[in-house]
Amino acid sequence: MKLITAIIRPEKLEEVKSALFAAEVTGLTILRVAGHGGEKTSLETYRGATMMYEFHEKIQLEIAVSEPFVDITVRAILEAARTGEVGDGKIFVRSLERVIRIRTGELDIEALTPEPQRHH
Repeated sequence: MKLITAIIRPEKLEEVKSALFAAEVTGLTILRVAGHGGEKTSLETYRGATMMYEFHEKIQLEIAVSEPFVDITVRAILEAARTGEVGDGKIFVRSLERVIRIRTGELDIEALTPEPQRHH
């Protein structure tokens, strides 16, 4: 089991969500974040150039998946989020020790598996 954290451009969110849903990856958490990677804003001063670093608005996705879905998830994000410009973001893949579905107490893979929809 892995936790995939992706930091992407806000304008790429709809494309990334569509790519994930098309890959049958439907369980995700979306957070609005600000961060700094390789982007720079250059300010000219009378004594020369000064570099000023700014935080940029980004979207953070948190996606817990079983092993068979790790590469599928990463590939979907890469293909949908990439513009080729500085600031496209990062993907982090970390191991998960335990996953517990609060409502049922199901553990690990069972807790990651989508439940059938119930109609009321």
